[in-house]
Amino acid sequence: MPSHGLRETLQQIKPLLGKSARICWATKGFELTTGKLPHQVVAEVLGDDYPVAVLSGPTFAKEVGAGLPTAMTIASPDSEFARDLANTLSGDKFRAYTSSDIIGVEVGGAVKNVLAIGAGISDGLGFGANTRIALINRGLVEMTRLGMALGAKQDTFTGLAGMGDLVLTCTDNLSRNRRMGLALASGKTIDEAQEEIQQVVEGVLAAKAVREVAEKLNVEMPICQQIYRTLYEGASPREAVGALMGRALKPE
Repeated sequence: MPSHGLRETLQQIKPLLGKSARICWATKGFELTTGKLPHQVVAEVLGDDYPVAVLSGPTFAKEVGAGLPTAMTIASPDSEFARDLANTLSGDKFRAYTSSDIIGVEVGGAVKNVLAIGAGISDGLGFGANTRIALINRGLVEMTRLGMALGAKQDTFTGLAGMGDLVLTCTDNLSRNRRMGLALASGKTIDEAQEEIQQVVEGVLAAKAVREVAEKLNVEMPICQQIYRTLYEGASPREAVGALMGRALKPE
């Protein structure tokens, strides 16, 4: 379910869970009202009585369903649960890697959706490959900064759930978030783009949540900030790009 439906869903299933239940989710994004990551919401609603795990990309469901070779990540503080899930899900066309860094995997899944909107805007405005790779690379830096401020491991962001999912979501038109950016660049409103896409575009709400968490932690995320301004403060996409290019020069 989308991140804004996670808490309510957990509340509904809580009375139905047996003592041997194990909880795994594919939800991505911060909870908008609290700024909590999914594993924090799970702990708040269900306590710490159950093994927990998160599934993350880079995966497009359409390609998985078509049986195309795919690799993804399962993150859990419970290594046995992670291994069980990996063994259950993996096959000759699907490979699951395990990680103990549930924070890093969840942060990657949240921030990449915001950056993919920016990549779609950039491509929709015709800014080209140089701009796209700069956005992806510097976006990865922002993702890593936020994740480490929250307690994640740096290496997670060079793996499948970090760089892998970010590149996939920013560069392929199966990405709903990228398509949202393309639509905004063409002059459509968020509502018009959402109507056209006909699926939940997680990055729209994630942009608001990421901005609030970054400000609370005093983490610099200029690309995400400009995407937020475009979505919520009426800044034109070209104006946002100008603000990024006009920032003071600094060491990489």
